[in-house]
Amino acid sequence: MTFATPWLAAIAAAIAVPALVILYFLKLRRKNVEVSTTLLWKKAIEDLQANAPFQKLRKNILLLLQLLALAAALFALAQPQTETVTGVSNRHVLLIDRSASMAARDGSSDGLTRLEAVKQAALDQIDNLAESGVLQSGRSDEAMVIAFDKEAEVIQRFTTDKQALRRAVERIEQTDVPGSISEAFNLAQAHRPRRLLRDDAGGTQEATLVEIEGQTAGEPQTFHLFTDGRFADADTFTPRSDDEVIFHAVGDENAANVGIVGLRAERAYDNPDKLSVFVALQNASDTARPVELELKLDDQTVAVRDLELPAATVPEAEVESSNSERIDDTEVVANVRPEPGTGGLVFELDRPEAALAEVRVRTKSALQGDLPRDAFPTDDVGRLAIPPAKRTTVAVVTAGNLFLVEALGGLPLAKLQRFTPAQFNALPEDQRTAFDVVVLDGVLPPDIPDGRALPPGRWLVLGAIPEGPETFTDAGEAPGGRFLDWSRDHPILRNLTLQSIFFGAIRKAELTEDSVAQVIADTPFGPGILEVTALDYRAIVTTFAPDNSNWPFDISFVAFFAGAIQDLAGTVARVSDDQQREAAPGEILADRVPAGATAVRVRLPDGSARDLEPSPDGRVAYGPLRQTGLYTLEWSGDAGLTDIEEGNRVRRRFAVNLLDPRESDVAAQSAVALATEVTAAASDGEVQSIRRYWPWLLAAMLAIMLFEWYVYNRKVYL
Repeated sequence: MTFATPWLAAIAAAIAVPALVILYFLKLRRKNVEVSTTLLWKKAIEDLQANAPFQKLRKNILLLLQLLALAAALFALAQPQTETVTGVSNRHVLLIDRSASMAARDGSSDGLTRLEAVKQAALDQIDNLAESGVLQSGRSDEAMVIAFDKEAEVIQRFTTDKQALRRAVERIEQTDVPGSISEAFNLAQAHRPRRLLRDDAGGTQEATLVEIEGQTAGEPQTFHLFTDGRFADADTFTPRSDDEVIFHAVGDENAANVGIVGLRAERAYDNPDKLSVFVALQNASDTARPVELELKLDDQTVAVRDLELPAATVPEAEVESSNSERIDDTEVVANVRPEPGTGGLVFELDRPEAALAEVRVRTKSALQGDLPRDAFPTDDVGRLAIPPAKRTTVAVVTAGNLFLVEALGGLPLAKLQRFTPAQFNALPEDQRTAFDVVVLDGVLPPDIPDGRALPPGRWLVLGAIPEGPETFTDAGEAPGGRFLDWSRDHPILRNLTLQSIFFGAIRKAELTEDSVAQVIADTPFGPGILEVTALDYRAIVTTFAPDNSNWPFDISFVAFFAGAIQDLAGTVARVSDDQQREAAPGEILADRVPAGATAVRVRLPDGSARDLEPSPDGRVAYGPLRQTGLYTLEWSGDAGLTDIEEGNRVRRRFAVNLLDPRESDVAAQSAVALATEVTAAASDGEVQSIRRYWPWLLAAMLAIMLFEWYVYNRKVYL
């Protein structure tokens, strides 16, 4: 402990203490007063003795209390304080990590989460900010609060108001979104204050911050990074040479966790009643872990399986190539992440009905008490909204394409019916729309609404261009060629190889400005295969005729038609009308409700609901999604093929799971590697500012004086 103004207190003590004591030596002048009895003489004599000069002082509680109060005032005047390492400036930026890994319960010995622990550390940092005042010279510290996960948010702008800063920190809530630090640093840099320059006329003008070789001019700042270090993009931030970054670390560097990092469900194409649930797991600890997996369908346990996951290992090459820096004669290695042990299994069962699947993982050793339980519960459970089994009905409209008929005939369809163009056009509209998918071989459907490319339904169009303002225009014919590239992660083209496919003439399709089409395969003359998702129809379009190519002789021909029909019918790859019912934390939940839907709302995992306003084409969006769990889109109106109708309401469920291997590896970091430096975790002493005790001493002085006043009035003497 040190004193900011010790000589001032010493001078005041040399004057005040003797003056107080001398008051108790002075003899009071009294008037002669006649008394009626000698019984009052004893009290008068005691009073005379107590005030007689140069006599030995008797024990007096009033004198003791007054000396204590004076001592407290003198110590406050000396300004005692605890000196510790402080920031380089009066401007502090508190960056608080609220990402998924901060939910791990190893933030302290009390079982706090990491976020709760760093919030307490941030509150302590706010309490220790310097304040200007009568007894404190200099400028007050100011701070701002930024909370971040994958995105960053300013909770409180720069202020010297400690109460406002405390309220901002206390408002920060845990999310299940993966962590990223780059946007938080960029947001902090963007809030550096601009300086005002005085012009020649005596006015002021705003000065643009000067930037030289990527370094922004202005007042230096101290960045307080409250996190477990679980992000990979810290090396994108380059702090200024006069800035300081203090890493307030939280969490256990040896934290173990077993979590679900992959989850999907599929129905067998030849028998949709057969349901397969695939689960991928990760073990981020250095010990092999036996686990127990439980599968529930609609809250009923249907299967329990055992699995042993291998231990995590650190590749030697990763250690040698890791970022390192010597700090205080100690080599700190950053970003060395052991490669987790992985494993998985498949649940096979018969389930034709729709279901809400829940998979939960438990560490068996932890259950038996041999190993500590996982500190991170977020990735211990995953959910899927599984649609009902459905056999597809298909109509093929062709003038006689043998290859096409044979390819479709080999698929396990509930119904396949062949029509000539004239026969199909003669069908009533309700019969044409009764098929799940209609395959059009070189023709377009009749009765296309004005201003639309296709009528309502699901269409696979081969060698024709459905022109429309929302799709594309036919720019004429182009010579044949081959595919240049294709979307390998699209449900239709996944695992297909098209590089050996050659075709003859092709129609040149040019996308309109407001096109809802997506190119999924390219040729030298434009799109070769397109996907169109409009308000009331979906279509897969090939701009060339398959029978005018070598495609029918390639195995990918049948696979393409199987995938396209599955995708359009929504039986396997897509489980809603036009997109998957799965999302990740941090993403936007976007979908399209049927025309005329009213009272649209989304119900969150915690049971609360948010009203949504559909766009004219039925699109709705909500997000970003902060928590994992089950989200339900509700409305009044028509239902889609796989929606749930309950009374006059329609429900469509979405599963939001973490499924992030990096975020599930919750071992805390001891250093953060920035672009130009490696910042080691600061110890508790290093992250504290100057702690000043004079306000507490003044409060103690006032309390003692109040007690002394009480004793004096009660005339209590020792």
